[in-house]
Amino acid sequence: MIQNYDDFIKNLLDAGFSMGSANNEGIYSILPWNWNEPPPYETPVSWYTGDPVTDPCEWINRVLVERDDITYGKLFVKKSGFITKEWFPYFFAVRRGDTTFDEAYADGTISHFAKRIYDVVSARETIVVEEIKSDGKFSREEKFAFDKALTELQMNFYISNCGRRYKVSKKGEEYGMASTVFCTTERFWGEDVLEQAAGINAENAKNKITAQILKINPDAQEKKIYKFIMN
Repeated sequence: MIQNYDDFIKNLLDAGFSMGSANNEGIYSILPWNWNEPPPYETPVSWYTGDPVTDPCEWINRVLVERDDITYGKLFVKKSGFITKEWFPYFFAVRRGDTTFDEAYADGTISHFAKRIYDVVSARETIVVEEIKSDGKFSREEKFAFDKALTELQMNFYISNCGRRYKVSKKGEEYGMASTVFCTTERFWGEDVLEQAAGINAENAKNKITAQILKINPDAQEKKIYKFIMN
């Protein structure tokens, strides 16, 4: 019964993870309706109003800018979602474990396009997506491959969405649309979270996530749970 941003954050911290849209993929979404549908309960929540308290679009911006205990991005089945700091180590243990980027690339589980992006992102503290394209010399014809590789890196927890940044005029004023900022996952979370992940057995992590999914959605099907956890 989400009424505002505070309700959203409380429910997200309680659940530990959520799809980022109404399409819950058979697992869970905090807001179970789309922007063009009437809500299933009485609420002031409404998309595209610009209100930071009741507009879910603004909630994403607030999470990225105001919090350091929630990650957002293409995290589940190549679609957007949220994971809290409490639960991220378990997903990390399942999907990445102790595999480094270089090891994954050498094994052929990471694409060449993803390596081009990762090399650019890892060389900077933070970088906006437009700078990744220019520094990595991606052409317009490579847009599809770029977007696919960007999702690949987020899904495998090598890079993280770490904020939004506006262009700044000569007068020092922000303008235009905000650009997505990326950094490596290690920079986003820090050593403590990744050290915690290193101490978690992948099978135990999978079982723990599964139990949490069934707690918040007892009707979740085994195949969809597996897909949600693994990719």
